[in-house]
Amino acid sequence: MLELTMASVSQADAGATAGMAMADADSTPGAVLRVGRDRTVCRLAPPEDWLFISRTHLEFLCGPDGVWRVTWLLGSHPDPASEVQVRVGQQQQPLAYGATMALPHGGSGEVIIQDRTSPRTVNVGFYHEI
Repeated sequence: MLELTMASVSQADAGATAGMAMADADSTPGAVLRVGRDRTVCRLAPPEDWLFISRTHLEFLCGPDGVWRVTWLLGSHPDPASEVQVRVGQQQQPLAYGATMALPHGGSGEVIIQDRTSPRTVNVGFYHEI
């Protein structure tokens, strides 16, 4: 099972959390959880006016081996309005636009979407239960 929690935070909130949400899915091959502004296909959605987040920004997909992967989906613009980082423990690495990264089996971490023009982030915490 993969559990996700999402918090949308802006500098104006000064440490406050807005838009806390949770979602989970069994680790069945083909299971999908999406993050983005389109509430018809995304289980987790930030505020609608946060345009640095694509309609479908991130996709968490369980592969045939039971390993979950996160993909930063390509949007309608060639240059994204955000940056994405994946943090596991003390290690943090960028996730390139259009790239996919495996999540640690039985581990936890955070995917951080940072607005390039404003001090706003969407933080998606994950826990991959064995």
